[in-house]
Amino acid sequence: MGIIIQLTISWLLLWVIKRENLSVLGLLPSVQRFKHFSLGFLIAAAICAFNYFLQTIFSGSNWSIHKDFTIRDFIYSTWWNLRSVLYEEFMFRGALLYLAIDYLGIKRGCILSAVCFGVYHWFSMNAFGNWLFMAYLFLGTGIMGYIFALSYAKTRSLYLPIGLHFGWNFLNNVIFSQGPLGNQFLILKAGERFSVIENIIVFGVSTFLLPVCAFIFIKQLKGEKEILNK
Repeated sequence: MGIIIQLTISWLLLWVIKRENLSVLGLLPSVQRFKHFSLGFLIAAAICAFNYFLQTIFSGSNWSIHKDFTIRDFIYSTWWNLRSVLYEEFMFRGALLYLAIDYLGIKRGCILSAVCFGVYHWFSMNAFGNWLFMAYLFLGTGIMGYIFALSYAKTRSLYLPIGLHFGWNFLNNVIFSQGPLGNQFLILKAGERFSVIENIIVFGVSTFLLPVCAFIFIKQLKGEKEILNK
């Protein structure tokens, strides 16, 4: 219901302000858009897995399969993550981003979307009061918010940002059990604490590797309009 309400509000905004409909968000499926979604998912999932691989090697920790995790649990968790991704994408990369780009231009529209995405996670993660965590959260989610916005601006479709967003969240939350759903497919058996250098490496990979790789991928795409150079 929440997603239906979002789409309804988005349609009203687009119609009242621009006399346009939801088609400008690139929601209709096509072979190219499905390809964008799939590649975005694979890129994000691979980097998330690499991030946890490094953490496992550095700490000497290991993972075990959660024996009570059923196929039904997997389907529920996957849908929960997809639903949360769709909610955030429709909110931050939907009608509001389309209008921001139209009135402010590509760069400023994407930056505004990224800032809002970063601030939103202060509320969703209940981060207020912990200034270091707030800064880290704003940096990480803000950078990714910019990449998600840029991927929409390049392709004029939500399929790529949804794929990138869902790929990371699915691996992080469902496979590696690091999200709000608790123990999922794999359960961590903690090892040693990281050294300073190892902490820096893990921070760099978890914060910057996906945005950099996604940016390179986005730049080489042939979108509906070559607007990144404007």
